[in-house]
Amino acid sequence: MERPVGEAPEPRFEEAIAELEAVVARLEGGDLDLEEALRLFQRGMELARLCARQLDSAEKRVEMLIAEAGGEPVVKPFEDGEGARA
Repeated sequence: MERPVGEAPEPRFEEAIAELEAVVARLEGGDLDLEEALRLFQRGMELARLCARQLDSAEKRVEMLIAEAGGEPVVKPFEDGEGARA
């Protein structure tokens, strides 16, 4: 999907998560007027949706990479480097 001219590019997942964490911290601080709190809440919701879309896309890519020869993806638990399930 093309973006309108002048619109900023979509942030990377890591950037969006960092911004979302900052938004949550400001909202939890409680020292905001109502309009600023609503603006931040709206931005937080946008970032949460963006992160969810990016995670869904990554999950689909992983499923495609581990698909068996029959074409059906095999869902396997993810394990971190220490062998613990994540």
